[in-house]
Amino acid sequence: MAIKKKSKVNAEFNMSSLTDIIFLLLIFFMLTSSVVSPNALDLQLPGKKTSPPPPKSKNKIVMVDVAGNYTLNGDPISLEGIEKQILALKRVDGIKAAFVVSPSGKSNNEAVVALLNLAYVHEVKAVLTAPQ
Repeated sequence: MAIKKKSKVNAEFNMSSLTDIIFLLLIFFMLTSSVVSPNALDLQLPGKKTSPPPPKSKNKIVMVDVAGNYTLNGDPISLEGIEKQILALKRVDGIKAAFVVSPSGKSNNEAVVALLNLAYVHEVKAVLTAPQ
């Protein structure tokens, strides 16, 4: 009596478990990505305007030079002085208070972000112009 041994190994790979894992990972990343929200500044960039611009005499233009120094309407000023001007502007104009930030082409980003952060903290609109 000859008994034959089965010596052939099954070399198939079951893909169904792998596809289940991939779909579970896909669902997990889709759900977690909707929960994550970026921590960014709310910037109002120049562009289409729904309201008329304020009169030229009331515009506060803060310029930032290459060295990170600030000028308010052409007069040198410190960051603390700008904060005082922002608070005064908010007292006068209320929720319509706004100022323009005009950085130089090679100005330090930290100086510009410091101005935009002041506007964000005091709830005043800051319009960032293109670097000059």
